[in-house]
Amino acid sequence: MDESGTIVVGVDGSAESRAALRHALEDAARRTARVRVVSVFQPPEYWAIAYGMAAPPTPEEVAADVETSTEEMVAAVVAEHPGLARVPVDIRALAGAPAKTLIDQAQGAQLLVLGHRGRGGFTSALLGSVGMQCVLHAACPVTIVRPAEVPVDEPATESGTAVPASA
Repeated sequence: MDESGTIVVGVDGSAESRAALRHALEDAARRTARVRVVSVFQPPEYWAIAYGMAAPPTPEEVAADVETSTEEMVAAVVAEHPGLARVPVDIRALAGAPAKTLIDQAQGAQLLVLGHRGRGGFTSALLGSVGMQCVLHAACPVTIVRPAEVPVDEPATESGTAVPASA
């Protein structure tokens, strides 16, 4: 398959990855490209069975749940921005190490898009480990998308969303 018309975006359900998804869809609409939405999860640990604990879900069950939540995220972004509905989207829920999986999925793509997870002040200037590995090792350009700015009079929560001043 020719990947030259593909933008890959990594999502994890966070507000930051939602901003990255919107950016990827908007960029794909401008380029007349397709978007591959990749959600990476760690495979379940099976050591719990040896200790008599409840069996964790199978990798297939986890993949199905992750794929469903990713589809819901895509649908929500498209519902907010109906013009993006024309962009072809391929959703993949994959087990593995996030940085390596995203780098592999971006082979031959036009662009890899990720959300920025910085937390205010000095730390917001730093990339997380997944973002840094992708910037350093991806074979295509990488765009890191910051979430929307929070107005100065509204303090930010841990997730980067605003808390009303009356709260």
